[in-house]
Amino acid sequence: MRTRDFTIAAMTVLAVAATAHAQTATPTPSEEARELNLRSYVELLRSDVRSETVAIMTGMMQFTDAEDAKFWPIYRQFEADLAKINDDRMALIKEYADQYETMTDPIADRLAQGALELEARRHALKVSYYARVKEALSPKTAARFLQVENQILLLLDLQIAAALPVVTR
Repeated sequence: MRTRDFTIAAMTVLAVAATAHAQTATPTPSEEARELNLRSYVELLRSDVRSETVAIMTGMMQFTDAEDAKFWPIYRQFEADLAKINDDRMALIKEYADQYETMTDPIADRLAQGALELEARRHALKVSYYARVKEALSPKTAARFLQVENQILLLLDLQIAAALPVVTR
């Protein structure tokens, strides 16, 4: 399978899985539904879609055995570090859901600042791991890693953003 075809197929799988999760996460006012939404967001960040990243990375990176041995330990550590940021993101989403009905300007500001801080942490993480992959393999390989990871993260971000209600007046 050509790399481009694999990318299209992999991204389609990701989009379908993420859409399925988002469709089950339509916000409603009840507490029970809100709890179900939060569980859906956790699944979206951690289970099916993230588990597909290994298959996508494998297909896209097309490593030799020597490159494979260098890349995967770095990538596993990247995913562990990203999971810590995603834990904090989930806590922020839960707080948003808990505060949604009684949102005030100070709460909205605190939550928005928290979201920006999480974006900055994730960006710093990608910068750090780009450098690690570049040093272990090559700049082209590191750029490819960054491109594929960014595509995956953008799909996840889009699905989560589409499922969260916008702050009302």
